[in-house]
Amino acid sequence: MDLKLPIAIIDELSDSIIKSTGLLDMASGEIGNVRYEDHDLEADGFPAHDEDYEFTSGLLTNGKKDVEFSITVDVMAARYSVTPTELLEIKSRAAKLFSAAPESAVADKPAAKAKPAGRRPAR
Repeated sequence: MDLKLPIAIIDELSDSIIKSTGLLDMASGEIGNVRYEDHDLEADGFPAHDEDYEFTSGLLTNGKKDVEFSITVDVMAARYSVTPTELLEIKSRAAKLFSAAPESAVADKPAAKAKPAGRRPAR
């Protein structure tokens, strides 16, 4: 099965963050089709090459619910991926996330009506 989910990617630097989006391959853990927001890759370089680079994380979203996870960065190849252990954890958490009904679809149950007090027949 070829399942690729859209994710948000956050590269954390000492004084700033660089946001991008990509597609996480749920079979291999590879992240492709990375598109940076407000960051010119050719002019500014790969975020992990910056001396202020600290770490990278990812975010998988469904409605108002998120699954946050760690992303491994191959600095030499300038590529992102997820370890097999992290991918297994993402799959488990994502299954719960996507199988849950959206919060707006869950209606509040009306309060149960109190039963009227029974009348005793007159004797």
